[in-house]
Amino acid sequence: MKVIINGYSGTMGQVLTKCVADDEELELVAGISPKNHDVDGFNTYSSFADVKEDSDVVIDFSNPLALDGILEYCLKTKTPVVLATTGYNDEEMEKIHEAAKQIPVFLSFNMSLGVNILLKLVKEAAKNLANFDIEIIEKHHNKKVDSPSGTAVMIANAVKEIREQSEFIYGRHGRTGKRQQNEVGIHAVRGGTIVGEHSAIFAGNDEILEINHSARSKNVFAEGAIAAAKYLVNQEPGFYNMDDMLG
Repeated sequence: MKVIINGYSGTMGQVLTKCVADDEELELVAGISPKNHDVDGFNTYSSFADVKEDSDVVIDFSNPLALDGILEYCLKTKTPVVLATTGYNDEEMEKIHEAAKQIPVFLSFNMSLGVNILLKLVKEAAKNLANFDIEIIEKHHNKKVDSPSGTAVMIANAVKEIREQSEFIYGRHGRTGKRQQNEVGIHAVRGGTIVGEHSAIFAGNDEILEINHSARSKNVFAEGAIAAAKYLVNQEPGFYNMDDMLG
């Protein structure tokens, strides 16, 4: 399966490049990055407009500013795309859903298989612990630019699927008053080289349940993206996520 990586020169892009190279089922044919430089083993470009290679799938680990170029290329060539980038706004999400009417699009703000099982557990807890207060804490390295993390937002949205009246509270400061039952607190920590840690805390009367996930290396995200790519190439045009792949 021929793969193009957008964002190959970034931290995650370099991890994904190595994981693709180690997978006997995959062939990395091109990489795209504004910080383009020559790399052994595949051709590199500064934009999709210059790409000459055909591919079976594009995997994106970059930032939302690259979205237009990715979708233009993938729509023109009818190439499935795995989007593993966080921080999309409403307008960009609309573009993604429009593209999915013509090509297979896989989007997840966290490609870790473990995190996506965590989401299922959070829904189960939210349903069965109806009177428990819920707080979400996420921790990441000091170079992460968006806050809260896309995964924290996914956890909060998983809660809201069950508790529709939930109100998201982003951090607390000063005399904010008594906590309300429908609040879901979301808190971000940034420091050092933390790869990614997420906790969903369910606090009830005299008992606390915590559902945690800790990524020990960035390989877990690359391997999840590769699994998504292998799944996506066999799908019809449409919008897909981890729920579709994991069943």
